[in-house]
Amino acid sequence: MKANKASIGRAIDQPAEAVRFYLFHGQDESQSRAVAARLLEALGATKFIVAAGAVKSDPASLVDEAGAMSLFGGKRVVWIEPVTKDIEDGVVALLEGPAPESPVVGIAGALSRTSGLLKLSEASPLALAYAAYLPEGQDAERMVIDLGRRYGLKIGPAVAQRLADSAGNDQAIVALELEKLALYIGASSHSPKDLDHSAIDDVGAANEEGDFLRLADLALTGEVNELADQLARLPAGGSEAIPVIRSLQRRLLMLAPIRARVERGERVDAVMTSLGKSLFFKDKAKVQRMISKWNADNLATVFERAGELERSLMFTPAPDHEALGEELLAIARKARSL
Repeated sequence: MKANKASIGRAIDQPAEAVRFYLFHGQDESQSRAVAARLLEALGATKFIVAAGAVKSDPASLVDEAGAMSLFGGKRVVWIEPVTKDIEDGVVALLEGPAPESPVVGIAGALSRTSGLLKLSEASPLALAYAAYLPEGQDAERMVIDLGRRYGLKIGPAVAQRLADSAGNDQAIVALELEKLALYIGASSHSPKDLDHSAIDDVGAANEEGDFLRLADLALTGEVNELADQLARLPAGGSEAIPVIRSLQRRLLMLAPIRARVERGERVDAVMTSLGKSLFFKDKAKVQRMISKWNADNLATVFERAGELERSLMFTPAPDHEALGEELLAIARKARSL
């Protein structure tokens, strides 16, 4: 089956028991992940990650994983990211076999109309395919407003447009900012609150001043000595920790879809060339180094750890530079070993 913008919300908020395979694809990979995460939430399930390469070498393994019971008795979703044509045989087996215990979710980038996996997913009543495109204009505003409701935020058009513009219409970055803003003003789904410009001025992404991104880049490229030197220069008792973490998160969100393309089989140099002017020319060399070093799983781990550190420091009057330094240096040492 093929879902569109009008039908996808209901399809993932009230998932049909018959659907065994969900294919979320398109240019806006952050939206695809957000849609998949929303499905995960609706199912009350946990994510069980399977590599596309494992399915290629043994297509029947996908059926086995989808049919397996959770060790702890809860629901789970078999999650494959990035999806490649290597899983086609596994998906065929999944759709033709007995009803599984768990649905399978595949996250892909842009797929051509000739993609066998896409044709298979759109043709089968046991599968659902949805293409995510970058929102623009009023669609971007609606995206922010709709996301805001999930965090208990009531957002007007002007504020929504500001957030969309500051995040480059990237749903993952918008969600990250909205989560922080909801925490800051004490909003929740049970206690909705209005979000205004003053809250964004206080904690929004646009407040990242100084060369905080440089610290993130030094960590991700493994420049341990230079990073240690720069950390030592941070003023004692300053408030740089949170902006530095946010810079790291935004860099990771930029790297994730690029790395996903590499893991789908594209050459690193070809991917970098295709980015064109969307990437500042002075950043291209170091971004290419990061993409060559970090795989998708490692990037996800760093992002998760960064979020945990930020939450621990969010409301600390004087953010702990020691905790920030330890985390950045750990990332740098890992990068050096890759």
